Amino acid sequence: MPLDAVDDAALVRQVQRGSPAAFEGLMRRYNRRLYRTARAILKDDGSAEDALQEAYVAAYRHLGEFRGDAALGTWLTRIVVNQALQALRKSRRERVVIPFDDSDDGDRTYDVADSAAGTPENLMLRSELRRLIEKKIDELPEGYRTVFVLREVEEMTVEETAAALDIPAATVRTRLFRAKTRLREALAEQMDVATQDVFGFDGERCDRIVRSVLTRIVAPGAHPTG
Repeated sequence: MPLDAVDDAALVRQVQRGSPAAFEGLMRRYNRRLYRTARAILKDDGSAEDALQEAYVAAYRHLGEFRGDAALGTWLTRIVVNQALQALRKSRRERVVIPFDDSDDGDRTYDVADSAAGTPENLMLRSELRRLIEKKIDELPEGYRTVFVLREVEEMTVEETAAALDIPAATVRTRLFRAKTRLREALAEQMDVATQDVFGFDGERCDRIVRSVLTRIVAPGAHPTG
């Protein structure tokens, strides 16, 4: 049976019996989620990859202690969060403490997935939009950023996110609400700046039109009427 058709519990048992292929299957199954989690905390691709690798090594060494009390994905996410936070402390980056209340987390807002179809211009626009959103996500405080990625990008539930980060569910809801609010404000400000340059006219377009008109008005017989 292909490994991608084997459930987590069976793969864990195979790993515990000494199967490297089964652990590879687990890594490939959770790579995206765990990388994004580390990336959300560290804001650096290389550092996130390093933290992910260290987390996998730790998970492999302690997999015998996994009893299935939580979902495997939650257990692995907690390990990579701890590893990323250790790396963050080592790099002496500022850690942010975020208060919470009972605010609702609001509606889902952002979808930056590529469309399979579309013109090159549309695909380029989506790519630019993704880079802008990624930049603004990176600018969020650490606590907001991690919750936003787990809830909105990885689509983990409030309960799964709370378990992975070892925080109350109310904190998850509040941080997500505040992260969305900050993102909306940041993106709205960016759009206000961008609209000032929309349908740009200066430069080559201006020169081209001037040249074209001058060519026409100096042509023989092209005189103003009076």
